[in-house]
Parts: sequence; structure tokens; C-alpha cells
Amino acid sequence: MAHNRRVKKSSKHNINMKTIPYGRQWIDESDIESVVNILKGDWLTQGCKVNEFEEALAAYCGVRYAVAVNSGTSALHITCLAADVKDGDDVITSPITFVASANCAVYCGAKPVFTDVDPRTYNVTSDKIEKKINTQTKAIIPVHFAGQSCDMESIHKVIKSKEKEFNKKIFVIEDACHALGSLYKNKQVGSCIYSDMTVLSFHPVKHITVGEGGAVLTNDEVLYNKLKRFRSHGITNNPDEFVYKEQAFVNPQSAIENPQSVNPWYYEQVGLGYNYRITDIQCALGISQLKKLRDFSNRRREIVDMYNDAFRNIESIQIPYEPDDCNSNFHLYVLLIDFDQMGIKRSQFMNDLKKKGILTQVHYIPVNTQPYYQEKFGTGWGDCPNAEEYYQKCLSIPLFPSMTNIDVERVINSIKGN
Repeated sequence: MAHNRRVKKSSKHNINMKTIPYGRQWIDESDIESVVNILKGDWLTQGCKVNEFEEALAAYCGVRYAVAVNSGTSALHITCLAADVKDGDDVITSPITFVASANCAVYCGAKPVFTDVDPRTYNVTSDKIEKKINTQTKAIIPVHFAGQSCDMESIHKVIKSKEKEFNKKIFVIEDACHALGSLYKNKQVGSCIYSDMTVLSFHPVKHITVGEGGAVLTNDEVLYNKLKRFRSHGITNNPDEFVYKEQAFVNPQSAIENPQSVNPWYYEQVGLGYNYRITDIQCALGISQLKKLRDFSNRRREIVDMYNDAFRNIESIQIPYEPDDCNSNFHLYVLLIDFDQMGIKRSQFMNDLKKKGILTQVHYIPVNTQPYYQEKFGTGWGDCPNAEEYYQKCLSIPLFPSMTNIDVERVINSIKGN
């Protein structure tokens, strides 16, 4: 525990100073009670809470189907699988994201193609995507960075045009791991109006948490059934998907008239899937957290407004840009800081803040510059100049709904005084 740690004399002024991380969960007694009720019950996993959580997510986002899984990375992987991404395909995505947004394509044998970002929103744009699409393009994964939605309508128009040009389907998979609760053109991100699937994440620093978890949203029933199979070993209990009717049904001759007359033990593995299932324990927490999402969002906005007011007129600092058609539920609050103008290196700036109990982070090192991608796919520095310039200046400062106004003022004063 922190109060038992030995403190050096030089750090005497930091005794009892609360550390403020860049992000964290907010768990209250109702969340704890919801989890305890499951622990006291009969079903810890594969019970009714999974469906209940999925239905609540779908209703909130205004979409037909939701498939909950054990991580946002798993969610990205099964979207690529459902889109039949495979060896020889290209998948276009952003370099300003966590590596999972690109890794999911590589898992399927495809090549990730990085398109540069807009210097104001840090998101991919339709014009840059259009230049990258070719006959090998199977899917696009726009990343709604920090909570700001990409301009999905313009991306959708480009994809439809390219589908006609190449006479093939190109899947659009929204990576909304940062954007649950955000609005685009007054519709919830996740409604899949302009996409085939949308991916969510429920890591503790995200808008709601289940510990670790994710979900895929879609309006397409065929994709929905594929996603469910990929989540659980490629296994189906759906009579319509059975291959061996004579084994599946009590009376195979009456299977068409009575598809529910399935042998009670019966299932089939109709493809190769994974164990990406989420537990009832996690989903009970998710249901409880989802009920608080609007309150969480409102508090995030209050903090963002305080930060904007504090940093807007500082010459060496650029606050986040917000497009008119997006109401962002900020997952991250990222400042662009001209460290050269301030006469300090970013590492020193971060370490100085850490000494004051303020933890910050860099989101992200451009994925195209990571050693794995440079070695395997020949990407590198210079490929995405806007992303790389952003990376040199970006700094994520604390933002989470349980921050008090005193916490926020402490962050502001620490940065201004650094």
C-alpha cells in the first residue's frame, strides 16, 4: 500500500499526494452487487447475462445485433474473420491507434495498409482512403480516435464507388473502441448506418468496463451468425446451420416442419473458431456500467470543457479539434505540445508531472513505425507524415469521470507550471 512505502527526503512534499492516472474505471457499490449476485448464482459463464448485456448494448447503440467477447482485440479479429479476410487481401487502417487495429488483419494472413490521418482530427479521411484502395482491398478499419468519429458518410460513399469500380465487396469495420457514447450526425456511434460492423472495447480505461472485454455490433444477420460461431470454436446450435440433419433431429423427416425437434445434446462445429467467450460475471458488470454511461459521458464533457478553457490560449499548446458533425464522448484528452518552443523534452515533461502525481501517456507510436511492421511489411518513418508529426507532440492527460474538480485544477496547474 502507498502509505507504507518509504519516501525519500527529497520527495517529502509528495507525501499523501494522490496519484492521478491518465484513465481509470469507476466502480461503485451497485457494480459490486451485480457481480456478487452472479457469484452467488448458478451460472458464472454461458448464462443469460451475456444475452442481456448484448441486448442492452444493441439497444443503446441503435443496432440490431451485438456479440460480446473477451477483449476488443478478439472483437477485431472475429470481424476480419466474418469479412473473410485472408491471405492476399489488403486491410486499410490508421497508424494512430493501438496495434490491435492492424494485427487483426495480420492474424488472418492479410496485409495492413496504413493511410495517413487528418492533422486536425487525427482520424483517417475518405480522400486518403480512396488513394489506397485497389483490387486487393478487402476491408477498411477506420479508427474513431480518442472518441471523435471519422466522417463515416464520406467514407461510405467512397467505398460504394470503389465497390462498383472493382465489382467486389469491401467491408467497413468501425474501430469504435474509443467511442462508445459518441454521436455522429446525431446518431450513436455503433449504429452501423455507414458500416458493416463496429467494434467496442471495455478495458478499465474505456467509457465502461467489464475488466477486459469487447463487442461487435452489426445490422447484418449473416455476419451476426458468423461472429457468434467464431466466438465459440466454430460451433453452432442453430438448426438452420446444421449439416447432418439425420443426426441432428429426432425425426429428420419432420425437421423442416418442426426445426426445434433437435436432439437435446446436439451441436455441430461447422468451421474453425476460437474461445473468445465472455463470462456472466463480466456481463453483469457491463450491464450495471452501461446504465451509468450517460452520467459518465456528461462528467467527461465537463472535464473537457475545463481543460479547453484552461489551455485554449496557450501558444505552445493545441487543444483537441471537434468537428461540427461529431459529439465526442472523449476517451482521451490529447494535447499537442510544442516541446521545442517550451524548451523541454517530452520525457522530462512527463517525468516532472509524475513527480507531482500526474500520470500522462502517449497515444500512440504510429503503428507503421513499429519494428514488426517495418520488418514484415516494409513500412517505416515517412509513410504517414501527419501521423508522425502528431506523434512528436501528443500527450494524453488525465480524463476519467471520477475526477473531482480539484483533481482537474491540479492537472491544469501542474501543466501550466511545468
